[in-house]
Order: sequence, then structure tokens, then C-alpha cells
Amino acid sequence: MVSLGVALGLRAAPLTVIIPNYAPFFLGLHFFFAYGLLSSRTLKQWYGIDHNVSPRYDLAKYGDAAVASGKITQKQLDMLKRNESAHANAVENYAFFAGAVCLATAAGVDRTLINRAGLAYTIARVAYGAVYILIDHPQWSQIRGITWWIGNFSCFYLLYKAGGELNSLSN
Repeated sequence: MVSLGVALGLRAAPLTVIIPNYAPFFLGLHFFFAYGLLSSRTLKQWYGIDHNVSPRYDLAKYGDAAVASGKITQKQLDMLKRNESAHANAVENYAFFAGAVCLATAAGVDRTLINRAGLAYTIARVAYGAVYILIDHPQWSQIRGITWWIGNFSCFYLLYKAGGELNSLSN
């Protein structure tokens, strides 16, 4: 078993050790994160405003009525709306991450670089989701943009490295 420090290239590995590529782990993790953990259905069920017949329109159709009836507060409704937006963004961004990781792996980018980029993306996207859902202050919400760019930068980095590997193969 390789330590995390070795897998990230932070510590030297013995010559006989093969560094694992954690790309499949990161892909699975982010699929679950985007489609499962950030799904707004869980919170809507918690607050009792989930309607399975047409769940994409729960907040638009029933949100204001739930606030008016006292079932939830306006602040809770706003948080649920931010949760839906965070979920949608995670789903949209997943394809970029998956493409970058797969291309980097196929091009033969150093596994420690793939692992580092995957970890950076993971930290950035978890922070992004938390900031998006939990922070409603306009100035503090700017952190969301920073974390979004950090996550995307890790994908651009993998694409850059993959391009370098593919170009070196053609020379």
C-alpha cells in the first residue's frame, strides 16, 4: 500500500513501488458528489416539500406556499434554491473533470500529477458546494468563485500536461 504522500509525489517512492492512479476513485467520488450528495432531493425531503411527481419544479411550484404556510422559512427556501444551483453546477462541471482526467490518463501524464490535480479538484469542489449552499452574504459568497476557478484550473492543468505528453509522442 502506497502512502498518500507518495501517491501525490510529496515523498520519494522506492524504485519497486508503482504509484497508483487514483483517477477512477476521483471520477466515482465526483459522480456520487454531483448526482447524490449535492442533490436537492434530500433537503427537500427533510423539509417535507419533495414531490416525486415533478421534483425539478418543487421549489418554483411549492416553495412560496411552504413559506406562507410556515412549513419552512424564507431563509430555508433560499438555501434550498442555492442547493439546487450547486447541484446543477456540479453536474455540469463533472464532464470537464472527467474529460481532463481521462485524457491525462490516456496520454500518460505522471500519476502523481493526476492524483494531485484530482485532490485539488476535490477540495475545491467540496468547498464550492459548501460555500454555495451555506453562505448567503454577498461578499463572502465571492469565495465560491475562487473555489470554482481552483477546480477548473486543476482540469486545465491536466489538459495542459496531457497536451505536452501527446506532443512529445509525436516528435
